Amino acid sequence: MPSQFRFFPEQASTFASRIDLLYAVLVAMTVVMSVGIFAMILVFMIRFRRGSKVIRGPQIKSNLKLELVWSIIPLVVMMGLFAWGADIYFDRSYPPAAALDVYVVGKQWMWKLQHPQGKREINELHVPRGYPIRLTMISQDVIHSFYVPAFRMKQDVLPGRYTTTWFEATQTGEFHLFCAEYCGTDHSRMKGRVIVMEPAEYQAWL
Repeated sequence: MPSQFRFFPEQASTFASRIDLLYAVLVAMTVVMSVGIFAMILVFMIRFRRGSKVIRGPQIKSNLKLELVWSIIPLVVMMGLFAWGADIYFDRSYPPAAALDVYVVGKQWMWKLQHPQGKREINELHVPRGYPIRLTMISQDVIHSFYVPAFRMKQDVLPGRYTTTWFEATQTGEFHLFCAEYCGTDHSRMKGRVIVMEPAEYQAWL
């Protein structure tokens, strides 16, 4: 058994901490709002239950100030979260011009990868630490999805159309690679690993 339980994989790319922080804020807001709503429901259930001695005045038809407050504040918060997520999305959509290219073909049920120098791999991807890597991907048959949890990176791989994504690894080691789109009988076996190396070691491997 593992010596330490983890809710999330390690953060091994430049995007990982940014995505985790946004996710944590969304979860925290969801928890706070859910607890608040259910607490009010419970209070009203107890206080205004049938037979309780409580003042039951006429219903308030409208309160413009209150309606503005509970409309404008959530709108500002939600638009702020949207802008935050959009900033991360656009950063991930446009790889740096100096990114190293790797070409990926998804196939039932394996990943084929090729470096510009001609080096080819199956279900493994060797990359240097600290360099942006641009993946240009296409599927040979059905829809696949290239997913590396430690990089917080997932991109659908489509037949008849090229898709691209990029990442920059921040630590050396081996990291899981999965297909995150059900693609047939052996979908669960369509996995591999990304091996991050020091730049000099990577050049020697090439």
